Amino acid sequence: MTDRIYLSSPHMSDEGYEMQYVKEAFDTNWIAPLGKNVNEFENELANKVGSKAAAALSSGTAAIHLALKAAGVEKGDIVFCQSLTFSASANPIIYQNATPVFIDSDINTWNMCPKALEEAFEKYPNVKAVIVVHLYGLTADMDKIVELCKKHNVVLIEDAAESLGAYYKGKHTGTIGDYGVFSFNGNKIITTSGGGMLVSDNKERIEKVKFWATQSRDYARHYQHSELGYNYRLSNVLAGIGRGQLKVLEDRVEKKKYIFEFYKEHLGDIDSIKFMPVNHWVDPNYWLSCITVNGKVKPIHIIEALEKENIESRPLWKPMHLQPYFEKYDYVGGNTAETLFETGVCLPSDTKMTDKELKRVVKAIRKLW
Repeated sequence: MTDRIYLSSPHMSDEGYEMQYVKEAFDTNWIAPLGKNVNEFENELANKVGSKAAAALSSGTAAIHLALKAAGVEKGDIVFCQSLTFSASANPIIYQNATPVFIDSDINTWNMCPKALEEAFEKYPNVKAVIVVHLYGLTADMDKIVELCKKHNVVLIEDAAESLGAYYKGKHTGTIGDYGVFSFNGNKIITTSGGGMLVSDNKERIEKVKFWATQSRDYARHYQHSELGYNYRLSNVLAGIGRGQLKVLEDRVEKKKYIFEFYKEHLGDIDSIKFMPVNHWVDPNYWLSCITVNGKVKPIHIIEALEKENIESRPLWKPMHLQPYFEKYDYVGGNTAETLFETGVCLPSDTKMTDKELKRVVKAIRKLW
């Protein structure tokens, strides 16, 4: 059996940056809960993306949850959420006992459709927040979405879990709305094994998030809690990994782009294959190289053909409004999200892949035509 090719696996720096910071945590006995690495990771990431404040948390999901709480989302409130996404974008809405309404995608961006969002605002004028997602390192059409949110005085949360290092019109994703969320899960473009970050220009709200994330422990000699708290802070050891990973972010983006361009060059002549849209106003991070297919070859055929060669791939996200748990909630739009799910495939995009391995992927796919 040939070596396995992964979709997107952790990639530590060749220079060993991560171990330097982790060793410092061990040498100083700052293993947990917080410490210098957490503080510096927050500062370094905030500076990297151009945000005024950041809170290092245990996951991107925790970051979305506390962004909703910071936005004042409570029981009975309505939150608009992109339907074509991972469930972590939507689950925190339920944590806050709020009601999600799912929004269709734009075929030109694969992300939230501004026209469907406008229609949703007409149907639901009293909305508390909007969660827009930047899938696969692409970006939504943010100018129109920001305009609609400002018009209706609604908090905009960017789920940039998949798009760290991507730019919209020269501005980092995650810094365009009121709050931005990043994930450092093992498959992301940089990783802390598990972790997330919430960023915002609202320093006061970020400080409140840190308070909530540390069990809402009041400033007192004894343990006192006047608000509901959560155990959501990132550990000092994992933050050390994140600091090292942040140093190679640009290298990872460069390799992800190389992988995408390789696939385009070697598969672009097949008429029934279309690549994910890269608009002129976006500099993606190309987290995953994704395609859609039409005709006799279906996504499952590609996935199974790659599996036979010990190569990992997967379908695009199944929209939230089609999920058994969420299907009872309203959905606004057409069938774009559903069509993308039915026709899409995420190709291996591991930054450790060699040209030889990329050619293995291409060869396995081309056999189907």
